[in-house]
Parts: sequence; structure tokens; C-alpha cells
Amino acid sequence: MADEQDDFQLILENGISFGRGGERKDANEGKVKTKAKKKKYITGAHGSGSAKQKAKYREQRANRHKNK
Repeated sequence: MADEQDDFQLILENGISFGRGGERKDANEGKVKTKAKKKKYITGAHGSGSAKQKAKYREQRANRHKNK
């Protein structure tokens, strides 16, 4: 009971600090946000037919300027 009153007295005298508890790091730092940016998805290596087709189109688009 005495400890509670001591704590209460300290709070009355000093107040309560609601500041940040420490250094926070961004949870998404360094992560790829979408599947479209991952290498396996871009190359179609993960087995999806759709991804393989999109990878084929990307390769064709990248090689267009080489044909001229």
C-alpha cells in the first residue's frame, strides 16, 4: 500500500511521460511490395502459366530495340 502511494506521489510531482518507447524500425524496409517485382515472378520461374506468358511478353518488349 505504501508503494502505491509513493508511486502516486511521484506521478503527481513529476507527471507521466507518454513519449515513444525507443527506436522503431520500418517493418517494410527492404521488402518487395508486390509479386511483380520479384525475380522469380518476372522470369516465370515459379510455375504459373500466367507469369510465364507475361515473362515472354516482357522479354519481347525488352528485345524490340535490338531488332532494328
